[in-house]
Amino acid sequence: MSRPLRPSLNALRAFEMTARKGGFTEAANALSVTHGAISRHIRSLEDLLGVVLLIRTPQGTKLTPEGARLASGLSKAFGMIQESIDNIRPRPLELSCSASIMMYWLLPKIERLHNNFPSMELGLRTGHGPIDFALDGVSVAIRLASIPPPFGISPVPLIDEYVGVVCSPDYFKTSGVKAIADLERSRLLATRTRPGAWESWYRANNLPFSSDRELEFYEHFYMLIKAAKVGLGFANTPRMLVREELEKGTLIAPFGFVKGPEKLVLWISPGAESREDTRHLVEWISAEMAGN
Repeated sequence: MSRPLRPSLNALRAFEMTARKGGFTEAANALSVTHGAISRHIRSLEDLLGVVLLIRTPQGTKLTPEGARLASGLSKAFGMIQESIDNIRPRPLELSCSASIMMYWLLPKIERLHNNFPSMELGLRTGHGPIDFALDGVSVAIRLASIPPPFGISPVPLIDEYVGVVCSPDYFKTSGVKAIADLERSRLLATRTRPGAWESWYRANNLPFSSDRELEFYEHFYMLIKAAKVGLGFANTPRMLVREELEKGTLIAPFGFVKGPEKLVLWISPGAESREDTRHLVEWISAEMAGN
């Protein structure tokens, strides 16, 4: 009777992290070990199993079919380990979203969340790109659907993003703009996180947009929205970020809003998805988003 294979936990963790991160260096940084340690762990695992798990390339690493199957299983296994620990001593939930969504959508509603679920412990952190649930400690993340989700995560659809042009009422009065065509001679404001926003908006309105049109860029949406409020030009923004300003009348949307190319989704950590407070948070976010 053959003895069962017993690979070391460190070797399995090194391989799973390399599969997730896409390279030895990235995995080494994530686990705070050396590049050589990761390489030795994976080589020992391949020798023990008698199969090639990773193909080394100049661009990084590529999983073999056997490696992909093992990585998928290990990802679930490590998630179950964290879930078991959280079931004994749950950590507070951590919600990640962009700074703009945090400022303009979430924080104005956070008291309502606390009133609905007074016992929920929720930490907030900003971020708009890729995430590593195991290392970052995030429970739920709001992201654009165009961003690749973490390994093994199935995004939960939220809403289509509606976008439009906004400006201050006074700026609109003095701009001389009556129709979209008049924007050609106006100052157009954009954000570096969405450099193609104006082109997408024109396309959604079935109108051409000159690729050499000069735009005035800001680093983030909250800076862009502030610039529009103080009368520096026309800004192109998602509706959910300016709904409160529109209701107050500090901004207007002279041409309304159209469905843009982006959608919002939720990523849920495998270690948090079975928790009741996670389910409450996800349901609350989904319901509040639907109201936008």
